[in-house]
Amino acid sequence: MPTIAFASSKGGAGKSTSAVLLATELASRGASVTVIDADPNQPVSRWSRKPGCPKKLTVISDVTEETLIDSIDGAARKTSFVIVDLEGTASLMVAQAMSRADLVVIPTKGSELDAIEAIKVIKFIARQERVYNKLIPYAVLFTQTNPAVRPRTLKSLEHDMQKQGVPLFGTALNERDAFRAIFSFGGTLSGLNPAAVSNVPAALNNARQFTAEAVAMLKQKQATSDKQAQVA
Repeated sequence: MPTIAFASSKGGAGKSTSAVLLATELASRGASVTVIDADPNQPVSRWSRKPGCPKKLTVISDVTEETLIDSIDGAARKTSFVIVDLEGTASLMVAQAMSRADLVVIPTKGSELDAIEAIKVIKFIARQERVYNKLIPYAVLFTQTNPAVRPRTLKSLEHDMQKQGVPLFGTALNERDAFRAIFSFGGTLSGLNPAAVSNVPAALNNARQFTAEAVAMLKQKQATSDKQAQVA
């Protein structure tokens, strides 16, 4: 079953938030999901202990370099999707997760400094491709963007990355109070109280668009792999 790793070399990029949004939206569609919380700060584990975690979603924490691969492989045999929230450094654990990933999502805010950090992750992925002798699909996800206005800086970054051949999500995750609220209150976007959290429907629509695009990328990878297998 597909494994999606979330990687960022910089804190505050929205890595854990985007991982939880994807996991909960997949679970809401009826898919079984395992999230492996490999971030030392354990944000996903703390979220999962609050009320409202979907029944089809399991969170595994306290993984180590010695147990990560077994945890990923075991989860892939049991659930439809495996999502790995990685630590924010270039480490053996990050490299191991990437070796199993069908897609690496690289969240980044829309600034030049954050884009530089995203490029560091891309270069790290390229090194792991050489080490493991396999293609590791990835895409950059812009996060915490203004839902009303796309600044020139963001447009410029998108243009520069596209010129360099960097795969980008067409969907950006906006700056939304609802995305922060699920970590405060627990549960999912659809379970939030609209009277207490602003503009939940817009946040839900944003998360669903991101999820649909991630699933489409996985399907495209599978279709490419199937064609290559037929040729071989």
